[in-house]
Amino acid sequence: MAGYLQNLYQSLDFSALFDGLRRAAAVLLCLSVHETCHGLAALALGDPTAKERDRLSLNPLHHIDWLGLAMMFFAGFGWAKPVPVDPRYFKNPKWGMALTSLAGPASNFLLAVFSMLLARGLVSLEAVVPDGAVDLLYAFTLFLAADVTILSLGLGVFNLIPIPPLDGSKVLAAFLPERAWLVWMRFERYGMILLLAVVLLGWEGNFVSRAVYWLYSLLVGGFFS
Repeated sequence: MAGYLQNLYQSLDFSALFDGLRRAAAVLLCLSVHETCHGLAALALGDPTAKERDRLSLNPLHHIDWLGLAMMFFAGFGWAKPVPVDPRYFKNPKWGMALTSLAGPASNFLLAVFSMLLARGLVSLEAVVPDGAVDLLYAFTLFLAADVTILSLGLGVFNLIPIPPLDGSKVLAAFLPERAWLVWMRFERYGMILLLAVVLLGWEGNFVSRAVYWLYSLLVGGFFS
């Protein structure tokens, strides 16, 4: 029996398990930070709706949309439950929505910078990390920081695309004159169909990939040069 368990243990691919756990942790962290910062921005501008509905939390269970999470893993893009926002609380609803929306991508870019700084600190400690369990934890954390950096950049860039319901559409709306803004708001109900068409056709892939590569290169050049 002992020999069988030992052979089973040796046959298990723990690297795949750790890769999956690391990927899941990175996705949940990026989505939770994104949605929480939407709620914090709305609260700062006078809207308590997210706070009253317990959405100002980094607990991923407060933000998970299970279909959106599955799409994040299998299709490369996804979503969380939108944070509820009531623009009637804002002094200027149009700009209030724009700033609240912009807080999500901005938080992802800041998270990417923090993760890159963490990775840099871990790399500088590489020579003093002992072998064994601590070495495994070190490697897990280092690669997690890299995953969070890339996912945060991708999530931030993707959400800035000005197609409803993405955050970029609300930022763009703030710059439109009143009549054009009202037309844009009516168009928003069809935005999800257009967004799915863009994603399925792969039109956003090149744009997001190139933007992420460019931003990642800037971060690497800035922090590791």
